[in-house]
Amino acid sequence: MHVLSELELTRGSGQVTKTGTTLSGEPSVASAVEWELHLPGRPTLKIHDNHWRNGERDLVVHKPPVMPEMPSALSNLHGRLRSGIAPTPGRQELRVMVYPTYVDKHGRPRINKSLTTEALADRMGLFVLRELTDREDVTLEPAHDRPDLPLVDLDDPQDEKPLQHALFFPAEDDETPVLGFVHFRVLPVLRHIDWLASDGG
Repeated sequence: MHVLSELELTRGSGQVTKTGTTLSGEPSVASAVEWELHLPGRPTLKIHDNHWRNGERDLVVHKPPVMPEMPSALSNLHGRLRSGIAPTPGRQELRVMVYPTYVDKHGRPRINKSLTTEALADRMGLFVLRELTDREDVTLEPAHDRPDLPLVDLDDPQDEKPLQHALFFPAEDDETPVLGFVHFRVLPVLRHIDWLASDGG
C-alpha cells in the first residue's frame, strides 16, 4: 500500500522468530510479522509487528545486524521507541497510542505523549488522521476513559486540553496499527532528515 505519494509499505510473506524483552520488561520469544517501508533511492526500513508469547504485542523499526548508512536520527530510531498494541478494557478493539516523534537537539528521536487534538493534527496532518479513521471500524479517541476529557473531533479539533490519543481498531486488522506507526513514529524522522518533503507528499 502507498503511504503519502513517495513511500510504499508491503507485508512480508513469512514471520521471523526472535528473542528479546517485552515492553513490560519480561524476557520472551516473539513471532514478528515483517513489513517493509520503501522510499526510492534510500535503504528499505523493516518494521516488526512483534507478537510475544506472553500475549504482549508491539511495533518497532527493526535494527538489522549490519546497519546501512543513514543519518543518525534515523539510525537512532532502529530498535527504540516501540509502540505497544494492547486490548482495551471493556471493549473488543485493540489500541495503539498515537505518540508522535520529534528529534531533539542531540539527534535522538523522542515522543510527545500529550497533545491537544489540534496540535496532533498540526503535527501529523489532518488528512493523515482522516485517512486512518476512514478505515473500517477505526477511530481516534482519548486513550483513557475519563469523564474530564474532551471529545476527539477531527471536524473541530480542540486546542484547550492536552490528552493522550489512541487509534482503536478491530483485532483482526493487522494493517492499521502498522500504517499508524509509520505516520506517527517514522515519518517525522524522515522529514527531519530531509528524506521526505515537510508537507507530506
